[in-house]
Amino acid sequence: MTSSCPRPTQLPRRPPAVEETSAGGVIIEVHHGVARVAVIARRNRAGRVEWCLPKGHLENDESLEQTAVREVAEETGMVGRVLASLGTIDYWFSTSGTRVHKVVHHYLLEATGGELSIEGDPDAEAIDVAWFPLVDAHLHLTFPNERRIAQVAWERLAGER
Repeated sequence: MTSSCPRPTQLPRRPPAVEETSAGGVIIEVHHGVARVAVIARRNRAGRVEWCLPKGHLENDESLEQTAVREVAEETGMVGRVLASLGTIDYWFSTSGTRVHKVVHHYLLEATGGELSIEGDPDAEAIDVAWFPLVDAHLHLTFPNERRIAQVAWERLAGER
C-alpha cells in the first residue's frame, strides 16, 4: 500500500522590500497676519493631481533637517529655517516589483526668503505650488497623514504643544 502525501501548496513570493527615508516640511509665512503654508501639487501614477507637503530623499551626508530645508526650497522656491520637528509618517507602496517602506520626517520651517516657484525642482515632480492658510491646509492636502502633520504645525504655532 502506497500512501500519497499531498504536495505542499506554493505560496506566492512576496516582492523584496526596501527602506526609504525622506524629510520635508511645513514652511510657514505670515502674510497680513495669517500663517500660510506652501503646498505642492504632483500627479500620481494614475495621473490624478495630489496636493502634498514638499519632501524628498537624503543626499550624501545630509542630516534630516538639512534635507528638509533643501527639499522645501527645491520644490517650493522658499528658503526656510527649521523651528521644530513635527513628527514622522510612514507608509508602504509598491513599484516595479518592489515593496517600499517609506519613513518621512517632517519639520516646521519659518520662511526666510525666496519666491514661490517650482522652477528649482530638479526632478520636475511638482507641477504647481500655492500658499494656503495653515488653518485650512487640511482642506487642500490629499493625504490624511499629511493633514495630521499640518494640524500639529498649527498647534505648535498656536502654542498648544
